[in-house]
Amino acid sequence: MIPRRTLLAAAAATPLAALTGCASQNLAGYASEKPVLDLAQYFNGTIDAYGIFQGRSGQIAKRFTVVMECRWTGNEGVLDEAFTYSDGTTQRRIWRLTKHADGRYTGTADDVVGTANGQTQGNAFRWNYTLALPVDGTVYHVDLDDWMYLIDDRVMLNRATMSKLGVRLGEITLSFTKRTP
Repeated sequence: MIPRRTLLAAAAATPLAALTGCASQNLAGYASEKPVLDLAQYFNGTIDAYGIFQGRSGQIAKRFTVVMECRWTGNEGVLDEAFTYSDGTTQRRIWRLTKHADGRYTGTADDVVGTANGQTQGNAFRWNYTLALPVDGTVYHVDLDDWMYLIDDRVMLNRATMSKLGVRLGEITLSFTKRTP
């Protein structure tokens, strides 16, 4: 039998990443969560968002705000995002979304490589895509694993992990607030 002290010392010496490296969220785990997220209903009208990008160290590298003008016609949606960054720069991204069966969505935007794919279950939405990210005159293709959680009819929280070739580059955190009409 291994003494308890030896087991505790081994656990303390094991990096936390080794203990949690295989753990990941499962979209099905949100299936019974309320309120149920309907992207076409939530992303309809004007939405204000406030966000940060944190590099691998956790240091905040950028702060930003977004004003989104969103509209749907049938199963086709347009999310027109106007970003303003803390350094004064601006950016615009226009998502074109399509709603499919079983809570699945696809989307495109000018700076998205290929097609984004996502799905809703319960109050959650998982969205995966590759973004063409310009940095100092060079464009890098980075992968985003994007999770959104509906809190109530006006507020949604968003957390995304950005990576390249499987290496985590940082995280994006956003808070969305839907304007009342």
